[in-house]
Amino acid sequence: MEETKNTVAEEAVKPEAKSAKTADGKADKKKIKKLESELSALQKKLEEAEAAHRECEDKYLRMMAEYDNFRKRSAKEKEGVYADAYADCIANLLPILDNLERASGSDNLEAVKKGLEMTGKAFADALDKMGVTEVETKTFDPNLHNAVMHVEDESLGENEIVEVFQKGYVKGDKVIRYAMVKVAN
Repeated sequence: MEETKNTVAEEAVKPEAKSAKTADGKADKKKIKKLESELSALQKKLEEAEAAHRECEDKYLRMMAEYDNFRKRSAKEKEGVYADAYADCIANLLPILDNLERASGSDNLEAVKKGLEMTGKAFADALDKMGVTEVETKTFDPNLHNAVMHVEDESLGENEIVEVFQKGYVKGDKVIRYAMVKVAN
């Protein structure tokens, strides 16, 4: 009888063990499926991140190439602008040179004098065309004038320019040549 009780008890335990094994097996399978789905989702995210990285890298490389082209194009344009401005300046001065050459070939002193006056006017017009103006020489300004002589004279005001030795010229705010002057007091 005891044997029968043990067998019955074992049989009663066996279904529980079987159900525990099958429950563990089902749980393990669920865990595996869950982990596999998480793994595939992570792999998909990794592929998307790698694709986004490649896209960003491609954009970066294109932007760097575009910037390099811009830099080269800007340098070339800058050189071109300088060359064009230089050529325009020379083109404005060439007629003056032509007039001086014609005047030097003349024997008539009155005609040479008149030609030089006209050439001086043509030169002033060329400077005006280029936006170059003469520096004012009334009151001394160290930003525009170079005082090479000083004189004490009570009849003149302070920092008054007495004499101009060489005219000065400016283009906009840029001084091309300072005026050489004699200053009083």
